[in-house]
Amino acid sequence: MKIKIYPLVVLCTLAISNMGYSQSLLESLEKEQEETSYPIQATFKATRIGLGQSVETRKQGGLEISANTRFWNIPQETQAFVADRVTSRFGTSYAFTDRFTLGVGVTTFDGIFDAYGKYRLVYQKTGKGSPISITLFQNASLKTNPGRSINQTGSFSEKLSFGTQLLLARKFTRNFSLQLSPTFIHRNSTIDPEDPTNHFALGFGGRYRIGGHVSVTSEYYYLANPIESSTTFDAFSLGVNWELTDLMLQFYMTNSHNIADDVFITQTRNNFNTRDGNFFFGFSATILLHLKQNKVKRVK
Repeated sequence: MKIKIYPLVVLCTLAISNMGYSQSLLESLEKEQEETSYPIQATFKATRIGLGQSVETRKQGGLEISANTRFWNIPQETQAFVADRVTSRFGTSYAFTDRFTLGVGVTTFDGIFDAYGKYRLVYQKTGKGSPISITLFQNASLKTNPGRSINQTGSFSEKLSFGTQLLLARKFTRNFSLQLSPTFIHRNSTIDPEDPTNHFALGFGGRYRIGGHVSVTSEYYYLANPIESSTTFDAFSLGVNWELTDLMLQFYMTNSHNIADDVFITQTRNNFNTRDGNFFFGFSATILLHLKQNKVKRVK
């Protein structure tokens, strides 16, 4: 019985060619997948890490309503039912686009009105995309309480201060994120001529998810040129975030009772300890309302 060699040769040749084509196709698909990049979501679950701003901006149409409160005791005074002193900032912000947000707020104890804008310059992406997220933050504040301000309180302009931050963050894993916040603060006036009106600071912030919807956060702001008229300390906080769908609850310990961004960085007058009224307990609640929903097109 004669074996027909030619059909076997043809079949082997086709098989080898098909294997080579399949391998080439697989390599092409893998290369395309590597080149495809996707934005990293939820570097920080909230628009504030604790004390300061995070790199996060909300989706278009997102309206945030927030209440930030600090409690502390005065050693020389009789302790009240909850605390000797309480200050709160009530604020709201609206995301005009996925990248751009405007917000306003008022702080009760210090008598400060503030407004700010945040713009997301760069999203961290997977693959060959950007390794970090970058957000530009700009705020302005008006000091209306002369007894709690180092600004002069004559004209409207003298009461104004401005803060600029470049927020740089990276989500290293699903659980761990870090942020650097180079900061420049300018005050239009000062009561003491020895105090600088321009300040430079560097903020460090981090978040670690410990399970479920609970994460631990911490922040530290190094101030390069503090005011000279009184002793100040670098602001620090350590807290816990609890995420409940569109409600974020934040609990933290800090050495600053100030809430406005430019004030807590430059005017924290307490060290971080529980002695002599240096300890402050913070509580923040932020609710997110979706005012603009994407409409689903009906298929006819």
